[in-house]
Amino acid sequence: MDDLAATNGTNDKTSANGTDSPEGANGAPSTPAAGGEVRGSRAQPKTDKSEQTRALILETAMRLFQERGYDKTTMRAIATEAGVSVGNAYYYFAAKEFLIQGFYDRMTYDHAADARKRMAHTRDFAERLQIALESWLDTAAPYHEFAAQFFRTAADPTSSLSPFSNESHPARATAVELFREVLQGSELAPKLDAELVELLPDVLWLHLMVVVLYWVFDRTEDTERTREFVRRSTPVAARVINLSRYRVFRPIVRDAKGLIQDFILPTIGKTAVK
Repeated sequence: MDDLAATNGTNDKTSANGTDSPEGANGAPSTPAAGGEVRGSRAQPKTDKSEQTRALILETAMRLFQERGYDKTTMRAIATEAGVSVGNAYYYFAAKEFLIQGFYDRMTYDHAADARKRMAHTRDFAERLQIALESWLDTAAPYHEFAAQFFRTAADPTSSLSPFSNESHPARATAVELFREVLQGSELAPKLDAELVELLPDVLWLHLMVVVLYWVFDRTEDTERTREFVRRSTPVAARVINLSRYRVFRPIVRDAKGLIQDFILPTIGKTAVK
């Protein structure tokens, strides 16, 4: 555990639950310097230097999480390795857990960019969906060893790190938009009910969450069982969605849309926390 120390007017100490937390001399949470940036995972740097510093802190944290594990890596260690003050580290990330949010954001962006390249030359919906899911597995592969530590925090429904939280909205919105492109770039989209087309990206994101959950606990080499799950479940999902366009299945489709609208979508945070 780090010793109590003041850096740039910020005390670096570990709270009772093991999470680093910065405090000012009067015990109140420290605040960032002027400049319009928001403390925590949603920092919006206004200069290239600020953005580079934030990226450096995040990259350093990811490396240390891999080398030492999440629980054994402190904000002080991250700051030291990155060559910045502890106060500066807290300026960009309010606590260690917000580094995970930054990791979510970056990995979701990388996944979307990779998936778009891979599916650019196919319009088959099932192929596009499988490509998007396999792209996520490849993008996340380097972080599998400590993914379970992340999940322990994210699984708490009250945690800001939950994929369903308001705080996770930016990363989730990026992923949902990717699945919108998976569908709308396919030959299937024009054949489906327009309202279903609007709902499906969120449903496909939920399918990804099932894959992620399976992946977290998968200990096979190269997470082969998860990859096989994707290979086998994707055609099934594609066939079910394809069947929805036939008249005989319209009543079932209407019932399914009602369930999604009334019970699933309301549980997903829609607001990006500023």
